[in-house]
Amino acid sequence: MVKPNTPVIIGVGEYSERLNDSNYQAMSHVQLAVAAGKQALNDALSADALTPHIDTIAAVRTFEDTSVALSGPFGKSNNFPGSIARHLNISPKRCVLEVAGGQSPQHLVNEFCEEIAAGNASMVLLAGAEAISTVRHLVTQQQNADWSETLDEAFEDRGAGIGNINTRYQMAHGLTAAPPSYALAENARRARLGLSRNDYIDHMAQLFARFTPVAADNPHSMAKEIYSAEQLATINEDNRMIADPYPRRMVARDQVNQGAAVLLTSFGKARELGIDEHKMVFLHGYTDLSEKSLIERPDLGASPAAQLASRKALEYAGISADELSCIDLYSCFPIAVLNVCDGLGLKIDDPRGLTVTGGLPYFGGAGNNYSMHAICSTAQRLRHQPGSFGFVGANGGTLSKYSVGIYSTTPTEFKVCDSAELQSQLNQQPGARVSVNAKGVGVIDSFTVIYKKGAPSQAVIIGSLKESSERFFATPEIDDTETLQRLLSEREPVGMTIYVEPTPRGNRFAFDKASLTQRFPKHAPALRESYEFCQVKREGHLLQVTINRPESRNCLHPPAHLELESIFDAYYADSSLWVCILTGAGSEAFCAGNDLKYSASGKPVYMPLSGFAGLTSRKTRNKPVIAAVNGHAMGGGLEICLACDIVVADETARFALSEVKVGVIAAMGGLVRLPRQLPEKIASDMVLTGRSIDVDTALHYGLVSRKASAGQALATARQVAEEILQASPTSVRLSLEYMNEAKDFASESEAIAHDYPQLDELINSHDMLEGIMAFSQKPKPNWKNH
Repeated sequence: MVKPNTPVIIGVGEYSERLNDSNYQAMSHVQLAVAAGKQALNDALSADALTPHIDTIAAVRTFEDTSVALSGPFGKSNNFPGSIARHLNISPKRCVLEVAGGQSPQHLVNEFCEEIAAGNASMVLLAGAEAISTVRHLVTQQQNADWSETLDEAFEDRGAGIGNINTRYQMAHGLTAAPPSYALAENARRARLGLSRNDYIDHMAQLFARFTPVAADNPHSMAKEIYSAEQLATINEDNRMIADPYPRRMVARDQVNQGAAVLLTSFGKARELGIDEHKMVFLHGYTDLSEKSLIERPDLGASPAAQLASRKALEYAGISADELSCIDLYSCFPIAVLNVCDGLGLKIDDPRGLTVTGGLPYFGGAGNNYSMHAICSTAQRLRHQPGSFGFVGANGGTLSKYSVGIYSTTPTEFKVCDSAELQSQLNQQPGARVSVNAKGVGVIDSFTVIYKKGAPSQAVIIGSLKESSERFFATPEIDDTETLQRLLSEREPVGMTIYVEPTPRGNRFAFDKASLTQRFPKHAPALRESYEFCQVKREGHLLQVTINRPESRNCLHPPAHLELESIFDAYYADSSLWVCILTGAGSEAFCAGNDLKYSASGKPVYMPLSGFAGLTSRKTRNKPVIAAVNGHAMGGGLEICLACDIVVADETARFALSEVKVGVIAAMGGLVRLPRQLPEKIASDMVLTGRSIDVDTALHYGLVSRKASAGQALATARQVAEEILQASPTSVRLSLEYMNEAKDFASESEAIAHDYPQLDELINSHDMLEGIMAFSQKPKPNWKNH
């Protein structure tokens, strides 16, 4: 006896259009989703009969809603699920826009089956669509369209949810698109299996050749060609390389115009409405699991989360993989299929096939919504084979998230599957340790060569340092064709020894140390005659540095950061320089932070290893730097002040960490130093509101050391510098080192009891003896700084 609250799929619908269709309408994302939604409603019963009963709509996030960078030229709805509801004349109580990722359609089925079973929802429409092909076509044809739609209704926007997938570390090394990231995993799997490059491309081709007839037979496919394994493996103009080992025909095809929808309700509600029980499809087992980041995975060529999710979903359903009649494994790249095959013991030539749609490279990679189509096709197959079982595996990120559903028309009691407990077990498994700024000798764990227009352009590796076993990303220097060609020519690059060096633009590697040294020679730090973005004046033991970009309120961009880094390198290395003053040109601003206009220009954005202004992440700061603040010190400007030892500010100065107002955070030391240098609640107030404080408030809380009259910050800073210059430079330097080392102790008593090596250096110094003698005999001390 089926319980009334048992969730069931009662309707499925798909809609698609191709540019060469006779009835091509250039439909928007919303229109495609609406068309698919109507199909699902009519498949279940009828749109007129069912729309009054829908209380929830959940939409799969479009690519355009995933990132600002992906926003299309024709506008969009500000409430994608709400727009679908409005066009279908539905008034739902709840509208949800799901996180990004190919796992999301299956995850939504899993989630809202639970909601229906718990009585929190009565009837739920799940829908998604992409119109990427139409967007490109209209742009190419220079045609316009207006797809914008503004709704006032509130909805549940879950955000992109890609923070643990697209990391700064990956993006700094060119991993901004899916093919190179998956290629790293694919080549790691190939190397683990001991297959040659040619054997493995044949292996992938044999897998995907079986997908193409399925796609050719699917009325909603974007590609109708049937390819042999030889055609898929042969590299030519029509099948050029994208990222080693992937040619174009083995990569997900995102140029699609496709929509799909699934209608869920309870068994009791379905019977009440007179839904044909032969149309009902039940969820017998399911799981939702997430994986460690790519670089942290012990086996780069596997995703244990996807494999565990697949096994556990079958276990929850009470069946084995042998009992499945149809299978759809997410197939953006071969490894997404092969990884699950490895976990379930499936063969690539399984007679049941491994796709019901034709797969992402051939049916089409409908953005995040592909698996909604797989669920629709699976439901239709199961209706034609009553009592059989179907498997849908949905993948997101770089094998990062996996959701599984086991379906059948056979009624079953709904069982809540505890994915949280499984996830906890996965999270407890140790991951590889990671080095962000890698230096030394390493070995290649995996690699890919990225192609542009069929020609090799750049390479990315994941390596391990031999000394520490820490993992790292690295690329060759952009003009290092020798390293690039060697990666292409070697029979097996995995396991080869390389040398790696950290740079402001990311880690760089080469096969021989001499080549790396030649490209990144170690110059002795020294001041130059002139600088483009700074003014430098040396007066005896004093160095005065002026940020010279008044036209941009002394905001800093990467070239200016590099100049300041070289200046501070020279300052700290020169034993004859004892004090430094840092100020800004003009009277408007000391430094207004990061140059956002430069960042938005599309030019390369990077930061020196020593941090903002070459100062905020510098590990060794054992000589005083005085900030002379004239005007505003905002964002990165305040972070510079926080890294300085003394801050002198004139009465016009204002201080703020205003990053939250422009959608970023004060990650250059501000979020660490401000709560340590100001009362915690004041710091939180400044950070969370972005508000500024004046010089008197800053002086009151100890952020500013001394206040000067308007325009006199530099003059006052020079007076402070002169006071320091009267003291022993050895004592000043060792005092700074002592204080910095003491910061490592949370306990004051432990810090005081610590044995500081600076004391040994002090008692053996010339300056200590000179100071004592001068005090007793009254001559002016002759400091030597040693």
